This record gives sequence, structure tokens and C-alpha cells, in this order.
Amino acid sequence: MTSTAQAPTPPPSEGRAAHPDHLGHVIFITASAAMGGFLFGYDSSVINGAVEAIRHRYDIGSGTLAQVIAIALIGCAIGAATAGRMADKIGRIRCMQIAAVLFTISAVGSALPFALWDLAFWRIIGGFAIGMASVIGPAYIAEVAPAAYRGRLGSFQQAAIVIGIAISQLVNYGILQLADGDQRGEIAGLEAWQWMLGVMVVPALLYGLLSFAIPESPRFLISVGKVDKAKEVLAEVEGHSIDLDHRVAEIDQAMRREHKSTFKDLMVAGRRFKLLPIVWVGIGLSVFQQLVGINVAFYYSSTLWQSVGINPSSSFFYSFTTSIINIVGTVIAMVLVDRVGRKPLALVGSIGMAVALAFEAWAFSADLVDGKLPGTEGVVALVAAHVFVLFFALSWGVVVWVFLGEMFPNRIRAAALGVAASAQWIANWAITASFPSLADWNLSGTYVIYTVFAVLSVPFVLKYVKETKGKALEEMG
Repeated sequence: MTSTAQAPTPPPSEGRAAHPDHLGHVIFITASAAMGGFLFGYDSSVINGAVEAIRHRYDIGSGTLAQVIAIALIGCAIGAATAGRMADKIGRIRCMQIAAVLFTISAVGSALPFALWDLAFWRIIGGFAIGMASVIGPAYIAEVAPAAYRGRLGSFQQAAIVIGIAISQLVNYGILQLADGDQRGEIAGLEAWQWMLGVMVVPALLYGLLSFAIPESPRFLISVGKVDKAKEVLAEVEGHSIDLDHRVAEIDQAMRREHKSTFKDLMVAGRRFKLLPIVWVGIGLSVFQQLVGINVAFYYSSTLWQSVGINPSSSFFYSFTTSIINIVGTVIAMVLVDRVGRKPLALVGSIGMAVALAFEAWAFSADLVDGKLPGTEGVVALVAAHVFVLFFALSWGVVVWVFLGEMFPNRIRAAALGVAASAQWIANWAITASFPSLADWNLSGTYVIYTVFAVLSVPFVLKYVKETKGKALEEMG
């Protein structure tokens, strides 16, 4: 990252004013790269349809089941931690291809497990691919997108994630209908849940094929001395009218100026084990984003609804409608984040989530009648679940990533982002691994816990989070 030291004002960047000759082609390149985000969302959510079938197939308790579901997040953390350095050594496209292969292998292995540990192993492999895709996709898009379109094209990654979540729920619902509503019902010799996990082969192969149809990042090409090829790509994505020699020199100079931040840079001067306050704020944003329990809605919603008496087909349908609400909320956030600011959206989201979660906690406190929630409580639970996802999607689902990309000073941005992202994966794992056992203990009490975290996020944002809307990255400190 560039240093925060003052430097002479450079001439206007040609890249900033560049407009591609064929915007449609640039959109195709961006959408192809964002397929990694689609797989990210798809793989993260597809397990929702298999949870109860896995429990019964292997006759396991909630604790063991939770570890099998959550273990993919260990692979995610490892993949995210290694993807950046790998991409700098072998290129962005090659990393995408490796991720596509791992996605494919994971899908086949998960669909055809011969034991529980075998299934867990394939989930780790898939998680590693998710971690890689979560890092490589946004980085590649930022490097190939013309500056005039970078914000809009960069949003493709988040849009692809939420679409992947929705499509996975729709596919799961369709497979369940073919199996007559039984998650363990046979279709062509395999149980329904195996088809749910195996279908991911299709988007994984598509991702791999598309990676052969898009160019390597000009930034990587310049870093390995392939300047002529970099010029070809720059002309392809920014237009033939720009001064290609100047753009190459500009990118090369920017890379030479970058400060490779390390964990040591995140410490208070003279205090070896004390992180800078701004780093703690980033960690807090990441952790609160997960501790409100959002991933319960995507990993366990079918199980949740079945536990309160809703039949499997209906529970899968409600999981799909929740995913559609997630897309709607994400679009709202993309429209409003630069208009009203990051902090107001976060506060509105926190309040909305707290109210919705409180209603869910109330609804789940009712005694079941014939294995089902009473009428009023059942309706409230369903509506509140959708409202919760809506408020999360239009706020914390998007603004946390915007904050993390903007709030840190240039000299520590890369390292600070790595620490914050790691905290997010850890919090994600904690929620995912604990929910089945907590739900067995007290489902209403579990939602009270999530409500408390949503409430606590309000004073945290008010006191510690500063608005970044309209500020240059160089102003952050």
C-alpha cells in the first residue's frame, strides 16, 4: 500500500478517465470473475438442505453435526490467508482455476462420501476454495475495472454471493420435490441431499471454463515483466485511446511505492502486544456482523423451521424466500451506501435486526402444540426471520466490507484487513458450530443472545466507528 507521507500532486491519471471501447466485454470479464462469489454463496448455503439428512444418515448428535457443518470455515480461513501470496506468484487466473478444480472435487466428494470424516474432509477442501475465491475475485475485479466503473463493477462480487445463496436454495427445493419431500429419498440411486451437494459441480465447471476466457490482471503481468501482454489487456478493458506506456509506468510506479504491511505495523509504538485502536474497531465490525446470527439463516434455516413443526418442503421454500429478501436488501444497500453514508445504514440495520430478533425470541418461547408453533407465534417467527435478513442485507452485510476497505490508513490497510477478515471467519465458525447445541438447550434463549449482540452494536457504532463516506483513502488515520 502507498505511504501516507505527502508527495507532489501527480498529473491526472489516464486510467481514471479511461472508458472501454466495449463496456459489455468488460462486464463479461467482471461477471466471469464474480462467478467465484457465486460459488462462495452457493457452497455456503447449499449445506442448509442436507443438515437433517446428514444427522440421520450418520446418527450423530448436534455437537458433531455442528462440527461437520462448520469445519468448512477452517478451510475458508486457510484459503483466504494463502490466496493473496499465491496470486502474486502464479497469477490471478491460475488461482481461479485452482479454486474451480477444488470446488469440483469437493462437490463430487461431498456427494459420494463413504463416512462422516470423509464428508468433513471434502467440506474443508471446498472451504479452501471459498477462501481463495473470496480474496481473488474482488482483487482481480479491482485490477481490471476502469476507474470510472470500478465501484459498480466491484459490487458484482457481493451481488454474485447473494444470488448464489438464492439459487442454491431454489435448486435444493427442486431436488426435494423430485424426492417427494424426503431429504433422504432416492433419485437415480443417490439420496436427495447427495444431489444437493453434488450439483455444485455445474457452476464449478462453468467458473473454470470462464477463467480461460478472461485475461490475466495487467498488474500481475507487469509485475512479472510481461509488459506487452499487459498493454493488450489494458487496451481491452480501458480502451485503445489511452496512452498505454503512461498507464504501464503508472501501475509500475504505484507497485514500487507500495508498503507491504505486516502484523508488526498494527501494534502501538513501543507496545509489542497492543493493537492500534483502529484495528480493534475493524475487528469489532467483523465480529458483530457474525454474532447477530446471520449465518444461522443460511446454514440452518431449513432445520430451524422443521424443528418447530414446518414440513420439509415448506421449510425449503421459506429458505428460498429468505434468500430473495437477502438479494433485495443487498440491492437497497448498494443504492444507498454512497447516498446516505455507511454509519447511518449500520445504525438502522442494528436497530431493525434487534427488533426482529427480539420478536423471533418471543415466538420461539411458545410451547409447541402437536409439534408446531401456535398460529400467531408461527406467523411472527416467519415474518421476523425475513425482516431480520432484510435489515442485515441492507446494512451490515454490505457496509462492513465497505468500512474495512476504507477505514484503515494506507500503510496498514492490507495487514489490518487480513486481521479483520480472520476475526470474521472465527466469529462465523463460533456461531455456526454452536447453534445446534444452543438450539437444543433453548431456541428462544439462543435468539435472545443474538438480540443482545444486535443491541450492543448500536453504541459500538455510535462511539467508535467514523463515517468514511466522501473521504479519500489518504485521509484515513
